[in-house]
Amino acid sequence: MVHQSHITLEVGLDVNKVPEQLFWSAPDGGVERSETKAFLLSVWDQKTKESLRIDLWTKDMPVDEMKIFFHQTLLTMADTFYKATQDEKMTETMRDFCAYFAEKLDLTQ
Repeated sequence: MVHQSHITLEVGLDVNKVPEQLFWSAPDGGVERSETKAFLLSVWDQKTKESLRIDLWTKDMPVDEMKIFFHQTLLTMADTFYKATQDEKMTETMRDFCAYFAEKLDLTQ
């Protein structure tokens, strides 16, 4: 291994262990303790062949912003799926769903 890079997540909790503050850092990308209201993290467990997830958001994350966050996340997942598989047909199906999702949540401008 020539270089090691670190991405860190910091979670500030209230007395009930509900997230109040979230910060992330990626020094190689120029991000140092940047505050955020939500994050979705998925990792692949090769042994069990399943994805493991950590999904956190602060208690003051507005619902309208959460809807936008999910829509944008789904769109970027479609892009990433295409980069990983080159499966144009399924990528287009995913993008169609994203358009439907945006329409149903009245996110289209």
